[in-house]
Amino acid sequence: MPELPEVETVTNEIRPYVLGRRIKNVEVFWTGTIKCNTVPEFVNGLVGHTVTEVSRRGKFIVWQLSGGKRLLTHLKMTGALIAQEADTPPPPYNRVEITLDNGLKVYFRDPRKFGRMRVVDHDATLDELGPEPLEPEFTSDVLASILKKRKSPIKPTLLDQTLIAGIGNMYADEALFEAKIHPLRAADSLSPAEYKRIHEAIQHVLTAAIESKGASIANYVRPGGELGHAHFAFKVAHRRGENCPRCGTPLERIVVRGRGTYLCPHCQPHTGNNTNTTNIQ
Repeated sequence: MPELPEVETVTNEIRPYVLGRRIKNVEVFWTGTIKCNTVPEFVNGLVGHTVTEVSRRGKFIVWQLSGGKRLLTHLKMTGALIAQEADTPPPPYNRVEITLDNGLKVYFRDPRKFGRMRVVDHDATLDELGPEPLEPEFTSDVLASILKKRKSPIKPTLLDQTLIAGIGNMYADEALFEAKIHPLRAADSLSPAEYKRIHEAIQHVLTAAIESKGASIANYVRPGGELGHAHFAFKVAHRRGENCPRCGTPLERIVVRGRGTYLCPHCQPHTGNNTNTTNIQ
């Protein structure tokens, strides 16, 4: 699933294609992509409007439109925004096609049909998201105040978008490895030094992945069709059975509340203040 670095990359790279352009036409090829609008509402909310800004909030791509409406896009597991010239064949699994006033087309490609788009005046979903982990206001003290209130395992706590916006499965694994914290560790059990360590790890891992244009583990591609290469630097994520780059111990995969989780059992010891694994689903 595209996470903060992938969504940030798509946001940055789709912006030059669409900023200042008027939306000339919209076609919906799979109605399930459209959430909270009827198809006519979705189309009419876009056609004739100019894109005045493109930004990211959590895992959402937000197109600000003239007239005050916004187009929200969530890529989910396999979604991608692809920009192509009009005379180029559309990509496979095209669900929505947006034609701009200069003839350029933006396609929402989504093989597994989990991605969603909607046009809104205001969406409370964005208000419900937690702080952005790369903003200056997101200090180690802020992170500690969030985690100290949670007795749940730290891995799913980091994934809770209402607590912290944008962190997903891969980068939670990478940050926990860098901080030497077991994913089953109770979120409220860390020491002050460990809260600081996980804060630094989160920011380092996310920033490095953005610089590498995201991770193309499966279906993720950038708007121009290029791949990201952040996954080449992964230390544990998707590397079960390989040797830990820090200590040489074989890496393991466990399931934490339904999410595949990668770790080094030596560098991230399962200590007594981890949550009981029998309670993990």
